[in-house]
Amino acid sequence: MIDLAVLKGSSFVVLGLARSGMATVRALTAAGIDCVAWDDNAASREEAARLGARVVDPLTLDWAPFTALVISPGIPNLLPEPHPVAVAARAAGKPLICDVELLARAQPAACYVAITGTNGKSTTTALIGHILQQAGLRCEVGGNIGRGALDLASLGEGGIYVLELSSYQLELLQTFRANIAVWLNITPDHIDRHGDLAGYVRAKTNIFARQQAGDCVVIGTEDEPSHEVAREVAARKGIACIPVALDRPVAGGISYRAGMLVDADGYVVDFSDVPTLPGDHNAQNAACAWAVCRWLDVPRERIVRGLQSFEGLPHRQERVAAVGRVVYVNDSKATNADATARALSSYHDIYWILGGQAKEGGVAPLAPWFDRVRHAFLIGEAAELFAGQLDGKVSYSRCGDLKSALDAAHAMAQRDAGQGASGDAAVVLLSPASASWDQWKSYEHRGDAFRALARALPGATSLGRAA
Repeated sequence: MIDLAVLKGSSFVVLGLARSGMATVRALTAAGIDCVAWDDNAASREEAARLGARVVDPLTLDWAPFTALVISPGIPNLLPEPHPVAVAARAAGKPLICDVELLARAQPAACYVAITGTNGKSTTTALIGHILQQAGLRCEVGGNIGRGALDLASLGEGGIYVLELSSYQLELLQTFRANIAVWLNITPDHIDRHGDLAGYVRAKTNIFARQQAGDCVVIGTEDEPSHEVAREVAARKGIACIPVALDRPVAGGISYRAGMLVDADGYVVDFSDVPTLPGDHNAQNAACAWAVCRWLDVPRERIVRGLQSFEGLPHRQERVAAVGRVVYVNDSKATNADATARALSSYHDIYWILGGQAKEGGVAPLAPWFDRVRHAFLIGEAAELFAGQLDGKVSYSRCGDLKSALDAAHAMAQRDAGQGASGDAAVVLLSPASASWDQWKSYEHRGDAFRALARALPGATSLGRAA
């Protein structure tokens, strides 16, 4: 837990008591700092009271004694409609911050590596943390992944915090400074919270705020918004900018393609035998991790070892089982077409399980990869929509639920094993291109079920991490 004693004399209102909010209450009360906590959930309020917080509806407060509102990033503070407590705090002239800001105030001597982007944040964050920890550096990983910022250990000078930061978190930072800022990519997302693509990009660019001479930016350049942002940050004096580009040389930067990266000096790293980093998108993640770790003076051979030993993350192209020449891959985190495109582009001879609550556009944007799909197995609310979009392009079956789809995909893949055009192992791929809430509590719930079902298939060998 982060020691917040440096903030004694302050007083905070904490709104939202999920993972990061409850961690904030724990850290504040442990440091003897006054805080009011509130959440719509009665059980969460009771837990906050047990920790020593004052449980009071913030709309009844006199805000004068309070330093700031610590608001859960998931609670709207501007768009589409600001939460009434956010309105009250602003009316009282109180800043809105998040737990990452408190971490920065409590640990000003530490080094901060911040990672953002629409896709790949979690994998890149975990990969950087894994490499640094394997290399023996004092490092903590968290933020929008894993543990909340205030549940991390206090590291002090010489310690490194590797933090995944969402646009929601970035717009709630006031003093936080990223010594190394990693920008992966931008595609339209969270438009309801930011108004339009420009607003989303503007929130993301807060990752570069307050950087100083000697700091560094690592930036992907494969989409138009990122290309423009790269041009702007490269013009800043005293701050290094390392561009990362797909399959083309880039001055002072890193080139990558699936399973390979090339450093600015021509040094080539081949990680094509690492099963947890398939596809061009994971090569970009690896290239950004490489750039960060080289900037931190980690020896090349240690970075290579870290890439080779990376286990990947649950629900993100997670290889969970194999039966004969067929591999079963859990990509339940792919809740939209853009994320699923990254999976489809990584494999051939795919038996594709998809469906759930469809996002705008459905799977029509995935047409360039349909020739990789042997058969599609449709589940959930989106089955009819997706059937219409696949009709005449990909053979499909309406399966209804995940177990039925997996059983059908398994039977067909085993029957066809060895007949694929690529010569590679066939893949039964859960990459739904849909939200999970029609049949599951979350994408994690859906992915956990797929993992368990795949490992229970006759003759299955478990792959990757333990369930």
